[in-house]
Amino acid sequence: MTISTDAVKTISPRALTRARRRRAVIRFWREYRTHRAGIAGLVVLGLIGLLAIAAPVLVGADSQSVTGATAGPMESPSAEYPLGTDQFGRSLLALLIWGTRVSLTVGLLAAFLSVAIGTLVGITAGHFKGWYGTVIMRITDWFLVMPTLVLAIALATVLSRSVWTTILAIGVTTWPTTARLVRAQTLSVESRPYIERSTALGGGHGHIMSRHVLPNVMPLVLSQTTLVISTAILTEATLAFLGLGDPTIVSWGGLLQDAREAGAVSSGNWWYLAPPGLAIAVVALAFTLCGRTIESVLNPKLGVTR
Repeated sequence: MTISTDAVKTISPRALTRARRRRAVIRFWREYRTHRAGIAGLVVLGLIGLLAIAAPVLVGADSQSVTGATAGPMESPSAEYPLGTDQFGRSLLALLIWGTRVSLTVGLLAAFLSVAIGTLVGITAGHFKGWYGTVIMRITDWFLVMPTLVLAIALATVLSRSVWTTILAIGVTTWPTTARLVRAQTLSVESRPYIERSTALGGGHGHIMSRHVLPNVMPLVLSQTTLVISTAILTEATLAFLGLGDPTIVSWGGLLQDAREAGAVSSGNWWYLAPPGLAIAVVALAFTLCGRTIESVLNPKLGVTR
């Protein structure tokens, strides 16, 4: 079936843009689903996400109450308590499910903050060359050589102990890698001829960065985000394990901290230590698999195996 010239003229540029984006998403999914590792990671993340959403229905907020605990402290796994109980007699399975919400929330929000800062710094440093680009990249290099965990611990120690402090501490210390990658991609994009034509036609700095550079670096930003999320979840667990998290909430890292304080290591209570540790490892691995697969799809030259 042919389309007349008049019909083509009636299609708005916005509709054409939406159609191109829709075709790009379809192509991306067709390529993504050919990677078994990426599909496995996506399935695991979907199941864990559903578990986090359904946590209030499955276990309820009362499962966190110390005064409402009905079992004995440090009980081994049984039919009633599949993962045993903690030092206060609370079900570890219920605490593990409820901790999913906090760990995923902190990981996602911290990663979003980190990637947003890194993208802003990278694009502006690549676009505005000269003294601005030099100064901002020297600051980035300083953050790169400083241990991320040490900086996060320092911020978490100075500020009040809360979930938002943890998110801020992770977000403002993990952005330099993203900034470096985005800056390199920005320099590559701005060397293309259409950027010069856009500048000659009167395109300003904001127009070039938002309309030309940002869409071209977004695939890199997307893949980097999935990798930063796993790092953020591990960092949150580390801060909570060191006692720098919010003591009033339940998270996987907080469960490990409680197990250490209760002497689960010396007493051999493996059911107190293994479940939250395995949960952290599984989620971090799932995000890493998805991130590597996205990198492979967007940049086939990487040669990531399927």
